[in-house]
Amino acid sequence: MGNRGSRVRGVAARAGGWSARHRWSAVGIWVLFVVLAMGLGSAAGRVDVKESDQLSGETHTAAKIIEDAGIKEPASETVLIQGRDGSVKATDAGFRAAVADVVEAVGTTGRVTNVKSPYDTKTVSRDGRSALVRFDVRGDAETAGDRIEPVLKAVEGVQKAHASLRIEEIGGASMQKQYSDAFGDDFQQAEFSAVPVALGILLIAFGALVAALLPVALAITAIMATMGVMGIVSHLQPMSDTANSVMLLVGMAVGVDYCLFYLRREREERAAGRDAESALRIAAATSGRAIVVSGVTVCVAMAGMLFTGIAEFEAMGLASLIVVAVAMVGSVTVLPALLSLLGERVEKGRIPFLRRRRTTPDQGSRFWTAVLRRVLARPVVSVVVAVGALLAVAAPALGMKTSQLTLDQEFGDSLPIVQTYNRVNDAFPGGSEPAQVIVSAKDIKAPEVRSALAAFKERAVSSGASRGPVDVKLYEERNIALVSVPLVGGSDVDRAGRSLAELRDEVRPATLGKVEGVRAPITGQVAGSVDFNDQLLGSVVPVFAFVVVFAFLLMLLSFRSLTVAITSILLNLLSVGAAYGILVAVFQHGWGASLVGAEGVGAIVTWLPLFLFVILFGLSMDYHVFVVSRIREARLRGRSTKDAVQHGVVTTAGVVTSAAVIMVAVFAIFGTLSMQSMKQMGVGLAAAVLIDATVIRGVLLPAVMSLLGERNWYLPRWLHRLPDLTHDESPEAVAAPPAPRRGERLGV
Repeated sequence: MGNRGSRVRGVAARAGGWSARHRWSAVGIWVLFVVLAMGLGSAAGRVDVKESDQLSGETHTAAKIIEDAGIKEPASETVLIQGRDGSVKATDAGFRAAVADVVEAVGTTGRVTNVKSPYDTKTVSRDGRSALVRFDVRGDAETAGDRIEPVLKAVEGVQKAHASLRIEEIGGASMQKQYSDAFGDDFQQAEFSAVPVALGILLIAFGALVAALLPVALAITAIMATMGVMGIVSHLQPMSDTANSVMLLVGMAVGVDYCLFYLRREREERAAGRDAESALRIAAATSGRAIVVSGVTVCVAMAGMLFTGIAEFEAMGLASLIVVAVAMVGSVTVLPALLSLLGERVEKGRIPFLRRRRTTPDQGSRFWTAVLRRVLARPVVSVVVAVGALLAVAAPALGMKTSQLTLDQEFGDSLPIVQTYNRVNDAFPGGSEPAQVIVSAKDIKAPEVRSALAAFKERAVSSGASRGPVDVKLYEERNIALVSVPLVGGSDVDRAGRSLAELRDEVRPATLGKVEGVRAPITGQVAGSVDFNDQLLGSVVPVFAFVVVFAFLLMLLSFRSLTVAITSILLNLLSVGAAYGILVAVFQHGWGASLVGAEGVGAIVTWLPLFLFVILFGLSMDYHVFVVSRIREARLRGRSTKDAVQHGVVTTAGVVTSAAVIMVAVFAIFGTLSMQSMKQMGVGLAAAVLIDATVIRGVLLPAVMSLLGERNWYLPRWLHRLPDLTHDESPEAVAAPPAPRRGERLGV
C-alpha cells in the first residue's frame, strides 16, 4: 500500500511542514526572491523578439536580408482620392487640383518624404475614378504613429476644401495611431480588471477580506517575480508584449487557483475540529500534492509551445511555464507560512451579509450532491447524454477554417480607417497590402539582373497575379531591390493566396530564378499569413504528441493507475474539442455571435487553435488532479470507489466552482475587447473552463469512474517498476483500505 510509516513524505508535505515551522524565514525568502527577481530583471532589461524572428519561411528569409543589409524601411502612407458619386474622374480639373493640394499639404508638414503624385506613379484606378498619393514618414517606422498627427490634420484640411471628393489617409503609421487611440488601453484595462474581479469572487467564496486577499496577493507576487525572471531569461529566449499579456492571464488564473485549493482544505480541516498544526499538515500533504502534480502538468503543457519553432509561441510558452512554476512553489512554501502566522486571523474582515458556512470533510455542496445522486444512479445514461452533448457541440470544429484576420475582419466597422481600407482594396486590389519581393544579387546593376527585374514586372501583371502598378526601389550600394506587387484578390485572403502562389511558383522561377546568385524571397501580409500557417500546421502533430504523451505519463506516475491516466487524457481532449466547436459556431459561422458582441468573420485566427489546446489542456488539469486526488484519498480511507467518487466530487465542488468562476470571469474580460482575435481567445477559454468545471468534472468524470469501479485503480504488473510518486498523503488521512485486486497496486 506504500507509505505505512509515521513519517510524512513528499515534496509538498515536507515544504509545507518546514514553512509552518520557520514561518518568518519562509515569508522572508519569498519576499527576497520577488525583490531580487524584479531588481535583476529590471537591471538586465528585456530583449524582445525581433520582427525577423517572429516570421518563418520566405518571410523570415526576406526579413533577414533586409536586417543584414541595414535597410530601415520607413512607414509608408497613402492618401485615397476619389469622387463620392463616381461621376468625377482623375482627369478632371477639380480632381487634379485636389491631388496637387494633397501633395503640397503633406509635403509642407515636414514630417514626410518621397511624396509621389499618382500621375507620375500611374496609381490611378482602372475606372479612372480613384487615385493614390504615396509618401513615406520620416524617422523610425515603429514610432511613426506618434508623429503622423500633423499629416492627418493636413489631409483633413484638404478634404474640407474639396467636399465633392473623398480624401482619406491610410498606412502603417495612421493605422498605428488610430489603433492606439481606439484600443491602446484595452489590454491594460483588461489586465487591471482581472484583479478586482478575482478579489470580488473570492470575497463571496470566503466571506472574509483577509482570506480573499491571500490568493490575489500570491498571484500578484508570482506575476511580479516572473516579470523579473522574464527579463533575465529574455537574453537567451527573447520575449514580447504578447507573451507578457499571456503570462498575466495564466499567472492570475493558476496563482489564485492553487492558493484557493490549499486555503479551502486548511479551513475545512479546521472546521472539522483539527488543531492548526494538523490542519496545515493535512492541507500540505493533500492539496499541496495536488498543486504540485497540477503545476508540473501545466508546465509540461506550456512547454509544448516550444516545439512550434515560432519565436512568439516560444516566448508565450516559456513565460507561461515560468509563472506557473513560480505560483506552484509559492503555494506550497510561503502560503503555509502565512496561514501559520495568521491562524484564526485569516477570518478577519468578515463581510456582514455573507453568512459563514462551516463544513466538515464529509459535507459538500447541496447542489452537486443532488446532481451526483442522479448521475451515479444512472451512470450509463449520464455518460451517453454528456458525451453526446459534447460531441454535438464539438461537431462544427470538423469544418474549422483558420486564417490571419484582415483589418476589416479584426475590427469590423468600429474603426473609420477600415472603410478606407476596403475602398482602397476595391479600387486597387491588393494595393493596401502588396506583396514585397526582396531581390538580393551580387551586383544589382548587372544587365541580366535588370532584365530579370523588368521581366518579373511584366509577367507579374500578364500572369493575372497582379493588376499593377509594380514598383521597384533600388538600393544599389547594398545590391538589393524591393519590388512591390499589389496582389489580385486584395482583402479576399483565398484569392490573394492564389495570386501569391502564382508569383512564387510561376512568375519568379521564369524570371528572377534564371539569374545565378539571385535570391528573391516574397514577403508581405499575405505571404506572412501563408508562411505562418504552413509553419503552424507543421508543428501541430509534435506539439499535440508532446503534450498528450507527457501529460499521460505524469498522471500515470502521480496516481499509479493506467485507467486514470487514459480517462484524464480523453476527458481533456473532449473538453478542448467542445471549445473548438463553440469557436467555429460563433466566430466562423456567426451562430449567436451577437450575444458576445462579435460577428461571424468566416475564420478562426490562425494561432488560436494550437494556443487554446496548450492552455486548456494545462489548465483543465488543475480541476482534474484536484478532484481525482480527493477521490483517491477517500478510496485510501476505505470507502468503496462509488462512495469515494461521490465524496470527492461534492467536497471539491465549492472550490472548483469558485476557481472556475474566477477563470471564466477573467477570460471573459478579454472577450469584451474590440479585436475579434481577442474576443475569440476570451470566449474560447471561458467556454472551455465552464464546460470543464461542470459537464466534465461534475457529470462525466464521476459517471465514468462509477462505471469503471475498482478498475479505476488498475495498473498492469509490468508497470509496477515505474517510480512511485503517490506518497504525499498524510498518514492520518489513510485508514486500512480494501485489499488490492489482482493486477492492481495502490500506493500512497
